[in-house]
Amino acid sequence: MNLIKLFGGYDFHPVIILPDQYEVFDFANGNNSDRAALNPFGIGKYNEQRPNMYNLDLFLEKGCNQQKRDVHMGIDLGAPEGTPVYAFLDGKIFCKTVNSALGDYGGTLITSHQIKKLRFWVLYGHLRHHSIEDLKKGASFKKGDVIAHVGSKLENGGWPPHVHVQISLIKPNCCDMPGVVSTLDLQMALRIYPDPRLILGQLY
Repeated sequence: MNLIKLFGGYDFHPVIILPDQYEVFDFANGNNSDRAALNPFGIGKYNEQRPNMYNLDLFLEKGCNQQKRDVHMGIDLGAPEGTPVYAFLDGKIFCKTVNSALGDYGGTLITSHQIKKLRFWVLYGHLRHHSIEDLKKGASFKKGDVIAHVGSKLENGGWPPHVHVQISLIKPNCCDMPGVVSTLDLQMALRIYPDPRLILGQLY
């Protein structure tokens, strides 16, 4: 299936309304400085290996090899806490939760969508908890609706404020997706979790 061609026929609403000028972060060099130090708006890249960023036990594969998960499977949209998160397309609420462990997503929302015969799911992580409290599973929303707000560092797993956006072509079995994967699992992950620029546009 040619996803670029399939998604290319749609005019998606921005998930975060970014200013004309924003930074594109480079975490491949091991730099884990505060994203908001110079400009609160910025982009963290897809399929980027980020050494030294994911040092918690949460990011170690279970099993004998203890392979570290450090390749990013979403796109990070850096924005001040409280920034509205918009629906890029009509869809439905699939699930919501708070993944509360240090380093995890904090407030988490997954939505479901249909484009022609393709059904897919989109995770939004690091959200303000109370902004998703009243969302109901199965509820419909329209393109451009505010569906959440960016969470603070105190409630988003300890990260500088941003929203992690990730597409899945496979129905999630819980309200979560692996935001980073190991290099051993990367090729499979790239097939399951395609580039979010399909819906976010060419941000970099």
